[in-house]
Amino acid sequence: MSLRILLADDHVIVRQGVKNLLVGEGYKVVGEATDGREAVRLAQVLQPDIAILDLSMPLLNGLGAACEILKVSRRTKPILLTLHREAPFVTEAIRLGIKAYVVKTQAAADLFEAIRVVARGETYMSPNLFGVTSPERANVSLSSDPLSRREREILQLVAEGKSTKEIADLLGISFNTVESHRTRLMDKLNIHERAGLVRYAVRRGLIQP
Repeated sequence: MSLRILLADDHVIVRQGVKNLLVGEGYKVVGEATDGREAVRLAQVLQPDIAILDLSMPLLNGLGAACEILKVSRRTKPILLTLHREAPFVTEAIRLGIKAYVVKTQAAADLFEAIRVVARGETYMSPNLFGVTSPERANVSLSSDPLSRREREILQLVAEGKSTKEIADLLGISFNTVESHRTRLMDKLNIHERAGLVRYAVRRGLIQP
């Protein structure tokens, strides 16, 4: 039986291109998402074998989406397909249990190999990432980020220009809870203006510049 794949990327042309490649190889794309939260919702409903996720996506980035997908669909194996090849992103993906990390600048054969390897229950990294996760580089991990998972979610939404009410509605929490999280994350980062939060979010790969 062909593997059932969920594809999430906010760039329509990229998503359609990847979908055409996958279908051409005989895979079944059962769902497409334009942001991380939609990817999580579809994963819960569709229970795909594999979720191919872009790292930088609106509302919830690929790392956050992968964590949530692992909770709502235990059978799904996440694969990150991204332009980011910096050590912190790769080591954080590994720490979170993401099964494969594929760089978009590689040939399509790299993605197909990642799918085959992940389907066997193994892990895969693009060949040009060898050495990125060496012990000395692994110390530069996103896990050193002082923010909690919820605070990172709110930071991304603030950096995307969402209002407190919009964030509260998206996350299903109260207005005051959002304000509390935002105040706490600004204090932790010692950043108290939106422009600084945007720059920090870009460095962390939460949003695209």
